[in-house]
Amino acid sequence: MAKIAIIETGGKQYVVMNDTQLYIEKLEGAHKAGDIITFDKVLLTDDGAATTVGAPYIAGAKVVAEFIEEGREKKVRVIRYRPKSRSFKKNGHKQPYNKVRITTL
Repeated sequence: MAKIAIIETGGKQYVVMNDTQLYIEKLEGAHKAGDIITFDKVLLTDDGAATTVGAPYIAGAKVVAEFIEEGREKKVRVIRYRPKSRSFKKNGHKQPYNKVRITTL
């Protein structure tokens, strides 16, 4: 059985394995392709034989990832319309993301 872990970043939780590629919320600071990122908020680890659950995090556990790219999602149109008042607003939003590849659990 493959080793898995559950990490928390950007207010969300992700189930990860080795060589998993993730689109996560934008990280603080400037990163370039090939940088190493360490996630220390590990909620659960499982190596096939033993499962460790944190309360809320596992002390000393970390997941290492390689930064791949920074980008923005497709544009989402936000329309606000109020009938009978001639009010119409149209905005767009592109959510920033970071793409990472998990290298070590």
